[in-house]
Amino acid sequence: MKDNLIIELFRKRDERAIAELKTKYDKLCVYVAGNILSMHEDVEECVNSAYFDVWNNIPPASPDDLKTYLCRIVKNKAIDKLKYNSAEKRNSELTVSLDELAECIPSKAEEELSASQLAETISRFLREQDEKHRKVFVRRYWYGDSLGKIAELFNMNEKTVATYLFRTREKLKVYLRKEGYDHE
Repeated sequence: MKDNLIIELFRKRDERAIAELKTKYDKLCVYVAGNILSMHEDVEECVNSAYFDVWNNIPPASPDDLKTYLCRIVKNKAIDKLKYNSAEKRNSELTVSLDELAECIPSKAEEELSASQLAETISRFLREQDEKHRKVFVRRYWYGDSLGKIAELFNMNEKTVATYLFRTREKLKVYLRKEGYDHE
């Protein structure tokens, strides 16, 4: 079923909406949460919680891209669960990747800019990058893939992947400064 029809089912409060959403995107949601969490029960809990959030948020929300909307919710749920599970432990692969990215994302901008404006700025930056750099960046910081997994996907050496990511983060820092975000 097409996304716009699924969204329409949500608007009508038709319970088939969740079933259709699950049929279409369950494997992707499990993959996204599974890259962050190690226990199957936690993954399942995050995915089901995300479906519940979508049910509660549509309407009034009306996402342009249901797949991205759902994946963002799943990812945020999984990150929250990871934080809860590991409290002070700082050894997970995702924590490392988020720490890497935090080095170039400012904690606050000179002007009061919203998180959605920051997200749009980063999206604009990524659209300007060549396809391989963009895909490597997204695999690491959106899907939470390890360097080894990315290297395997793109037939690259892990050190090359690390170099791609480092250079892209450095370019992102410069780009964000030009857009009014001050890292320091």
